Amino acid sequence: MVARVVVAAPASGHGKTTVATGLLAAFAGRGTRVAGFKVGPDFIDPGYHALAAGRSGRNLDPVLVGEELIGPLFAHGSAGADLAVVEGVMGLYDGRTGAGDFGSTAHVAALLRAPVLLVVDASAQGRSVAALVHGFRSFGQVRIAGVILNRVGSERHENILRDACEEVGVPVLGALRRHGAVAAPSRHLGLVPVAERSAEAKASVAALAALVASGVDLDAVGAVARAAPPLDAAPWSPALDPVPGRPLVAVAGGPAFTFGYTETVELLHGAGADVATVDPLRDEALPPGTRALVVGGGFPEVYADRLAANAPLRAAVAALAATGAPIAAECAGLLWLSRSLDGAPMCGVLDADAVMTDRLTLGYRDAAALSDSALAPAGTRVTGHEFHRTAVTPRAGTTPAWAWRGAAPEGFVTAGVHASYLHLHWAGHPDIPRSLVGAALKVAP
Repeated sequence: MVARVVVAAPASGHGKTTVATGLLAAFAGRGTRVAGFKVGPDFIDPGYHALAAGRSGRNLDPVLVGEELIGPLFAHGSAGADLAVVEGVMGLYDGRTGAGDFGSTAHVAALLRAPVLLVVDASAQGRSVAALVHGFRSFGQVRIAGVILNRVGSERHENILRDACEEVGVPVLGALRRHGAVAAPSRHLGLVPVAERSAEAKASVAALAALVASGVDLDAVGAVARAAPPLDAAPWSPALDPVPGRPLVAVAGGPAFTFGYTETVELLHGAGADVATVDPLRDEALPPGTRALVVGGGFPEVYADRLAANAPLRAAVAALAATGAPIAAECAGLLWLSRSLDGAPMCGVLDADAVMTDRLTLGYRDAAALSDSALAPAGTRVTGHEFHRTAVTPRAGTTPAWAWRGAAPEGFVTAGVHASYLHLHWAGHPDIPRSLVGAALKVAP
């Protein structure tokens, strides 16, 4: 099994992405074959991991796919790598609300039998860092193999912190000075995705590699990772007893639609489809022969004017929907299929209008399908995730997509269209891609 290490922190904002991305890039710069993972449903950080590692970044989320798939998905995603770096989510022991540490970084570290590096923002701490580190090491069952001190102010400050960690017997494997110059820009849903800032993102990753290479003992980190015990997990496979016929499924991409799990396209191929990417900011037509369309999440609100200006593609999507072809749209895809977004015309497939709001909607949802669709029959139960600052009116069509406790029915099912705010990880629901590909075969080419 590949050497592996989990990068965790006491809370959000301590620098996990800085360290994880920097480690991947620094080791890659040494010629090490690396693979990056992110705990939880985050779509943006894996893009930075991919840029640093030179291979797809992937997610490990027990809530969305189940505990039993974490080891197999890790084995699949790290195949051929020498070292895997798993970036945690929030604080080390922060899991799904009301479920203890289920879905937390500690949960995933335990499932992977992986050592943990604790990244600590030490900018306002001295000897008290020892109490913090000792508490995190003592609280749970994971092995904290070392500390990386972040935002250290000076050599004297670093010495105080190192001495404090030595008091509690936890080695310091690195100390990073304050580094605002290499921070990636953020906006309303977190970091700006790599696809939207290619040249700048490459420069940021290169700077992080240099920062980590100069401030972290890479040999010590490598030794910690190689000391991880064997993991008994057969690699996950996206092969799904493929349907015959190889229908073409278009998947939205480009800067406006960057939220998608790597396994989605793998599963579509595994279900028997050919897959082509369509960029709604650039392409004026769907790929020739398209029989189905998958539109994931992203930031259409940032590009509403440019999406509106691409009238030929908007018309092509509406025409595809009119044929009854399966169209699966999540979050940003829901907005794009609506009549308008902040007043700008969208595809008009749905009788709904979308606007930006100040309210962040965020969290896991245990949902049940209310209507038969090309994705799943009514009654199907899934766990998904919501993450947006927009609202659609009405919230649901006459045949809604989903229902979950504490909320009114949500989403739209009409003809072959299934559009909702709910993000799903299809590895946890492999019947969905096979059903979609099977429905695509019924559409005339």
